[in-house]
Amino acid sequence: AAAAAATSQRPEAAVAGDAASPQWAPPTHGLARSAAGMGDSEDAPVRPLCKPRGICSRAYFLVLMVFVHLYLGNVLALLLFVHYSNGDENTDPGPQRSAQSPGPAPTLGPLTRLEGIKVGHERKVQLVTDREHFIRTLSLKPLLFEIPGFLSDEECRLIIHLAQMKGLQRSQILPTEEYEEAMSTLQVSQLDLFRLLDQNHDGHLQLHEVLAQTRLGNGRWMTPENIQEMYSAIKADPDGDGVLSLQEFSNMDLRDFHKYMRSHKAESSELVRNSHHTWLYQGEGAHHVMRAIRQRVLHLTRLSPEIVELSEPLQVVRYGEGGHYHAHVDSGPVYPETICSHTKLIANESVPFETSCRYMTVLFYLNNVTGGGETVFPVADNRTYDEMSLIQDDVDLRDTRRHCDKGNLRIKPRQGTAVFWYNYLPDGQGWVGEVDDYSLHGGCLVTRGTKWIANNWINVDPSQARQALFQQEMARLAREGGADSQPEWALDRAYRDTHVEL
Repeated sequence: AAAAAATSQRPEAAVAGDAASPQWAPPTHGLARSAAGMGDSEDAPVRPLCKPRGICSRAYFLVLMVFVHLYLGNVLALLLFVHYSNGDENTDPGPQRSAQSPGPAPTLGPLTRLEGIKVGHERKVQLVTDREHFIRTLSLKPLLFEIPGFLSDEECRLIIHLAQMKGLQRSQILPTEEYEEAMSTLQVSQLDLFRLLDQNHDGHLQLHEVLAQTRLGNGRWMTPENIQEMYSAIKADPDGDGVLSLQEFSNMDLRDFHKYMRSHKAESSELVRNSHHTWLYQGEGAHHVMRAIRQRVLHLTRLSPEIVELSEPLQVVRYGEGGHYHAHVDSGPVYPETICSHTKLIANESVPFETSCRYMTVLFYLNNVTGGGETVFPVADNRTYDEMSLIQDDVDLRDTRRHCDKGNLRIKPRQGTAVFWYNYLPDGQGWVGEVDDYSLHGGCLVTRGTKWIANNWINVDPSQARQALFQQEMARLAREGGADSQPEWALDRAYRDTHVEL
């Protein structure tokens, strides 16, 4: 998920998590962090989903993604690729190709999308046989809903227990190595970079303009104090006024910036995200509760079983006291240089970057938090969206440690409650449109106790043809290869038969 920098306002849009995605099966990815992105049709080049403005500016997106996502390890997807490659080496390519040719991809139906109606609107739904649930609209921008009691207390405790049995790892937002190699691949001149950062085009870089690029470091959340300290260390601002002219910026060696960031290890409280997480398999053969939750999500979203079943596994996250996640988006736009992570290998396209394409986020609260830990949507239902207006008068609305109380909408964690929202606007033709800027969200500082949540992300490629090809190929692999055909992360069935006294 990631708040990227950009300006300009846009009129009111039509109604329309937490980190590091598991790199697993075939898809396409882009170069911005936060989250994730999308494409268009099979034969035509992927169309930009965002107008050249603000957070979705393509030129800025290229720069940000190089710094942010270029080196997020896609180890599991690579393992899957090796698995396929080895399989091809041991078979006769002639008859095999003709026998396994997938043929034209089937046409997919339109994506379902719940109507928000109005804030506070409630509707009754039956997701399980023995009880009814109520869905309440929390905002229209983004299109955001709440379902109390989606999980039982016993299910919440089981998920936490399974996560603890598997073991959690520190959540990482950005790599801390190979920055210089990334810079060598960046086809942007220093003058072009200055122009990208100079949002108001006045020929000077103010602190708030640089602050908007908070993910250009080693996972450290940048503050005005951090930036001025860096300027001083690399001698970028001789007059010490906190403003860089074009000449001062041109004299700066960007490699010094990366060396400085690498040499200054940030405390956990200074990171973009301070949490631990793990992934729990939900596919065929998983623990029966994991399967039941996935089926419940399937009924909730009203999407096709193929889309839901081929999406990411359940991410479980623990925030200790002092934990947080600064505001970000779970998905990002896809340009010709990007491809979705989940359809990357199937697409067989040569692109330098990949991104997580998350059509929907379904977030579960697994416990009641003693203090703090709300989920904040800083600009929910704002009349307009302006990236630079997020930072005004030393108040950064994306900063969930200092300014959560200033966000438009805060959701208090309540055990068993689920909230879900759409990360993209509709394209008017029943498929994925532009990223919804209003889906910017974060995890507020946990002031007391521990916060446990889980995320189900529903993956959809903005290219309808590519998504169809992906589903067709995964179905073929399932028919022909059984368990060996599953993405690497799906092979983690260590706890499928676990029984826990609740």
